[in-house]
Amino acid sequence: MTTPTTPKKPRSLSFRTVAQLVALAIADAAVSLWVGRQAYLWMPPQASAEAVLVDDLFGFLTTIGSFIFLGVTTALLYSVLFQRADKYDISDGPPVEGNLLVEILWTTIPLGLVIWIATYSYQIYDQMAILGPMEHMNHVPQLGLMPSAEAATLPAVPERTPIEVHVRQWAWEFHYPDQNIVSTELHLPVNERARLKLISEDVLHGFYVPAFRVKQDVIPGSTIDFGFMPIREGRYRLRDSDYSGTYFAANQGVVVVESEESYQQWLADAAAQPLTEADNRAFREFTKLGDRPISAGWKTVEPAPPPRVNFASSEEDSYE
Repeated sequence: MTTPTTPKKPRSLSFRTVAQLVALAIADAAVSLWVGRQAYLWMPPQASAEAVLVDDLFGFLTTIGSFIFLGVTTALLYSVLFQRADKYDISDGPPVEGNLLVEILWTTIPLGLVIWIATYSYQIYDQMAILGPMEHMNHVPQLGLMPSAEAATLPAVPERTPIEVHVRQWAWEFHYPDQNIVSTELHLPVNERARLKLISEDVLHGFYVPAFRVKQDVIPGSTIDFGFMPIREGRYRLRDSDYSGTYFAANQGVVVVESEESYQQWLADAAAQPLTEADNRAFREFTKLGDRPISAGWKTVEPAPPPRVNFASSEEDSYE
């Protein structure tokens, strides 16, 4: 006759263990918050209102990612260092049944975290309002991107005609319809909503200014309304973020953010200049192929001729 064994009671965590776990979680959170703040330093200068929003979202995601990474890594290291089996011990571990509370927690916590991230990300994108009707775009300065006192002192500016952004293989052109100006530099007044119409003349391109944290695909056959608010004066690099052919890396431009007075002066100076042929790096590099004794070895698209503009930027200029 066998004597029934008394089932062992499940082992509960001691107060000391719980206190240690709470202390580790607090330390993890503190380090993660510090890493999230450091994430702001990884970015170019915040030159647009949208950059402030994007950097806040990036810092938020970095903080959460750091918390999860540090927590999981610490648990793994602890298991490897202090929970190893004895030497030559090849026996199975103790059978552990599922814990309903733990299963509920590791299901609901990630689900809530994903919903939190998705909701916050959508709110940021909605506040940016880089696409859509202009009456929706105009609410951006009221969202804490600019101090209310400073925003109230800004002069009322009449709505301007959108600037046409033409891109091709491989050159950027900016058309100012009211002044009949064509330029290879995009000039914008500071603290005013920029309104652009993006037009591709051949293939898919990408309008991307890292300092503004805005990017938009320019789709051939479509005119895309695009907007953002520059808030910091300076010269910034415009890049073609989509692979559009052999010389797409040379398809770069300059965005100049300046005061309203400087902007109006530039418009007047550019309008007084005749159309001249601008230097184009892609076309220049393509024409050099004929002077080389060795062929490139593959077929490529011949770049469009250099644009004729009223104002052309210089490659020696510096950027932020």
